[in-house]
Amino acid sequence: MLTGDTHPLYEELRRVHGPLAPIELEPGVPGWLVIGYRELLEVTRNEECFSHDSRRWRALHDGRVRPDSPLMPMMGYRPTLLHTDGPTHRRFSAAVTDSLAHIDLHQLRRTVAQLANYLIDAIAPGGHADLVTDYAQQLPLWVASRLLGLPDEVAPQLIAAIKGLVDSGADAQSANQTLQRILGDLVKDRTMRRGDDLPSWLLDHPVQLSVPEVMHHLVVIIVAGNGPAANWTANTIRLLLLDTRFRSNLTGGRRTIDAALDEVLWRDTPVQNFPARYATRDLHFGGQHIRSGDVLILGLAAANHDPAVQAPGGQIVPGNRSHVSFSAGPHTCPARNPARVIAHTAVDTLIHRLPDLQLAVHPEALRYRPSPWSRALSALPVRFTPALPAPAASGGSSWTPEPTPRSYASM
Repeated sequence: MLTGDTHPLYEELRRVHGPLAPIELEPGVPGWLVIGYRELLEVTRNEECFSHDSRRWRALHDGRVRPDSPLMPMMGYRPTLLHTDGPTHRRFSAAVTDSLAHIDLHQLRRTVAQLANYLIDAIAPGGHADLVTDYAQQLPLWVASRLLGLPDEVAPQLIAAIKGLVDSGADAQSANQTLQRILGDLVKDRTMRRGDDLPSWLLDHPVQLSVPEVMHHLVVIIVAGNGPAANWTANTIRLLLLDTRFRSNLTGGRRTIDAALDEVLWRDTPVQNFPARYATRDLHFGGQHIRSGDVLILGLAAANHDPAVQAPGGQIVPGNRSHVSFSAGPHTCPARNPARVIAHTAVDTLIHRLPDLQLAVHPEALRYRPSPWSRALSALPVRFTPALPAPAASGGSSWTPEPTPRSYASM
């Protein structure tokens, strides 16, 4: 597992191995980590040489990956856009992209602000909080529960299941089962009773996804879209607390929140590695000999730090979105716009409500969850001047969790 500041590790791998480094995903399971920016673009765009279908994985066929391996919930085959190529991928991608397009981003922004104010109201009088567990993790998952049409009491189970799955630890299999149960029950209900929500939009799409296909796509959308939004928010707040230049540029009006969010994607991307591509043939690539069926992990964080694409002095050019934090090619994350709305609104609301935030521990005490995929803080303890709940007109304390989700459909 990867913890702490992983950038020195990636730079050492780059120094020793070049743009493609040999790794072990777990004991006895080899793979390659793509840490070169140009090489990562090639892997994500060339479907002839690099497939998304994990059924090609040679280590799986050879029996080196156990059926109960904690890698399987993230890397095992699902009938989704994440694990397919060509016409099948285009069919799945059309259903997901068109369904996400139903989301009214203006309504989403208003609702995220309302939820953010509610969460801040809960911590504001105390003068201290853990902004990971009390805020950044909760906000996108409450939003997700509404997009899915889930009742509010299910949201905590959803949050716990997604954390367990993405951490790829001992609880990954049981977390995956919980997540599939929640979403399976939801999709079964929507086959009989449509709502104004994401499962219903997927079911009604002209490509006619099957019930299992809808359920598996919901897993992909929630895991790949909302966990990163939480990490993006927390990593941005961490930089605000630790980097004087970053904070003064943002709070002083010299940098917009969107520009600050882009800088975080370059410097501390919320997903550091992402599975996976599988070689369709033997080939020489990135200075290494790749065998058919070898697995290649996308080293998003390392590729963003590739000296070949870094500006002189490592300066981040405002407005530069050529990072690979959302992957690249046909499989670029389709939920990046809703994720940006969530992170933008979360940061904006927080710095306006609690303008004197300070880190409550020494910076070296901050720890990251032991996940090979996420760049996720375990905790972000802060202190601030205690404040009263926001006036009802701002959408703050008057809000309470509702049993029926709000509509997100475009008008």
